[in-house]
This record gives sequence, C-alpha cells and structure tokens, in this order.
Amino acid sequence: MSEYSGHDRSGASVGLVRRQSFTFAAPPDELTLESGQKLGSITLAYETYGRLDKEAGNAVMVYHALSGNSHAAGCYTETDEKPGWWDNMVGPGKGIDTDKYFVICSNIIGSCYGSTGPASPDPRTGKPYGLSFPLFTIADIVKAQKRLVDHLGIPKLLCLIGGSIGGMQALQWAVDYPEMVHSAIPIASTAKRTALSIGLSEAQRQAIMADPNWRNGDYYGQEPPNKGLALARIIGHITYLSEDSMQRKFGRKLQENAAFKFDFSPDFQVESYLHYQGKKFVERFDANSYLYITKASDYFDLGEQRGEGSLVKAFSQTAAKFLVISFSSDWLYPTSQSKDMVTAMKKAGLDVSFCEIQVDFGHDSFLLAHEQLTRLVSGFLNRMSQDVAGRTNVGKTEGSHAL
Repeated sequence: MSEYSGHDRSGASVGLVRRQSFTFAAPPDELTLESGQKLGSITLAYETYGRLDKEAGNAVMVYHALSGNSHAAGCYTETDEKPGWWDNMVGPGKGIDTDKYFVICSNIIGSCYGSTGPASPDPRTGKPYGLSFPLFTIADIVKAQKRLVDHLGIPKLLCLIGGSIGGMQALQWAVDYPEMVHSAIPIASTAKRTALSIGLSEAQRQAIMADPNWRNGDYYGQEPPNKGLALARIIGHITYLSEDSMQRKFGRKLQENAAFKFDFSPDFQVESYLHYQGKKFVERFDANSYLYITKASDYFDLGEQRGEGSLVKAFSQTAAKFLVISFSSDWLYPTSQSKDMVTAMKKAGLDVSFCEIQVDFGHDSFLLAHEQLTRLVSGFLNRMSQDVAGRTNVGKTEGSHAL
C-alpha cells in the first residue's frame, strides 16, 4: 500500500511504496498454459496504491508494457531519483486518482522483475530455467493475474488500463473473464499483431540469438549476450518513436566534433542516443525474458483465438465498456488498428468510446505526461465509478422495497 498521507494532494506522488509478491500454483497444482505445458510454482511481483473500498468496487488494474514492471508509481526510498514508470498518471489527483481508486500493477510471468521467468530457478533442477521455461501467451499472463486478483479478494475490476502489450492484456481480460470486468482502456494497442510488428520482433530476437554469449539461452552465471540485447533494444526503441520526434530532437546533428570521423563509430547524435539506450537496457533486463515476451505478443490474435476468426464474435463474449485511445504518430500500432477494434466492438453491441490524440511522440506517447490523455482517462474512470455506484444504489433500493 502507499504510505503517503494527507488530504490536499492534487497532483502529488503516492509517496513511498513497496513491492509485494504472491506465490501460487505449487506442484501438483501447476498452471496449465495455452500450449498444454504446466508451470509452477509461480510468483508474481505486484504493487498497490490507494485503498480498496468496503464494496471492493474501486479496483483498477494497470498493465505495463514489454520491458516494464510492477513499479508504476511512487518511490521505494526517500532518495530515489526516478519514480515508477507511470507516476505522471497514477497518484492523488492524477488521471488515475489514488484518492478514489485502489490501483494494482502486476509484473507479468516471464519477466525479470520479481516474477517467475526464464532467469528463475527451475524447481526440478535448482538452476535457471533458460529455454526450458515454457512459452506462454497473453492469455496465460492474464490467467496468472486472475489468481492474484482472486487472492486480493476483488470480485470485479472497475477498469483495466494498459498501453501496448498492456492494452492486449486488458482486451484479453475482458473477453476471458467478462464477469470480472466492468470496463477497459486499451491505449496504443491492437487486437492482433500484424506481419510488420511480428517481423520487427523477430529481428530483435535474432539479434539476441546471434550473440555468441547467448549460448542457446544457457548464459546465466556467465557473460550475458549484452551486444545482442542492446541491438534488440535499439531496434525496438526506434519503433517506439516517430519520424517527427526524432527529426525535432536530433535531425542530422553531429557529435561534439561537428565533423565526420570517416570510421564506423557514431557520427550523429541519434546514433549515440540509440547506443546509450541499448547500453542502459542491458543493465536492467534479461535477454531470455525479451525473447519470451515478444513471442507472447506475436501470438496475440484475439479474434482468431477467442472468436473462431471473428473479432466481433470475440467481443460478443463481454459486456465491458471501453475507451480506446490511439496516437496519430504511432506507426507500431497505428490508429487504423484501434479503429478496427472499435468497429468490432460496436458490431458486438458494446458501449465504446474512441479518441485519437494528435501528438508526435510516437508509440511511447502513453508513457509521457499529456493533458488530453489524463483528461480522457480521468473522465472515463469517473463515469465508470458513477455507473457502478448507481447500480449499487439501485440494488440497495430494490432490496429495501423487498423487505
């Protein structure tokens, strides 16, 4: 829980937080994955912010993107220089107001931030799983998260909110567990990965696997495949940006010498920036986790997997209300994919709102402080909260009449 206290907290941080963990599916009761393989025991790292109300009706689930973690807001210590990855959105008086909502952020299976993944010890051998870790899907990620939500004693989630792969999880939740989902906000996401995005993922995976230090995934305790992982991150990072944002920030600006060096070291500022992003990434992420999570996202096709090839049929399995948000400069999951999602939702008879935000920061726009995104999320959550409160009051009134 957040340890922040006080009342006049508009725009404030949730304060000091702590990472928690939940372990389940111990043998012989392992979790059965979509592939038919079993996984257990499983530990999920998670954090919560705000307080759960008496009716347990104000729970909001927030999902991180590919290389994110459960640390969505606040700081672990007073001296932390960097707060959680969505601190600009989650907190008192912010878009996801922790004075109103009980916010949960769970790290996904397969990750390397406290949840069970390829770097975790295999209970059968005591050594890291490596490539013996079973492949999983977005549906498997959600199935594990449901166990956490059940553990927290929450019968229904007010809203599911996530960008990119986080948006895929929100969609999967709504279809797989409709009785537990009131609403969802998929942001900069898609109902299925296209050939372009799958191809980009494969290029990143091949960069990792081509590194001699990868050793077929068995590199733990040795020099990891840092060069391959850094290159994968460089490729991935480019997809998160836009041409306009890169041109505005870098253009063709050269390094400090302002002259070509006529060798293969970085001449341009954009080259140096990408090298820096790759170097920083290998300090915090596991190469095998990157392989597994990108593969899980490639497998995602909600219509094929849950609607016998029809996205309309898939969405017909839920009654959740949706707010779909895209960004005009996102070329990884462009607005056209969000519109396809919205069209299918409407044909399925769902209550859905849609907005394309005009901003030139690319796919990563959902991670940046943006007034319109904050306003949209806050307004939708308020409407959903009032909707739930209205239903609760009607139920109480009808109950009193019955007496």
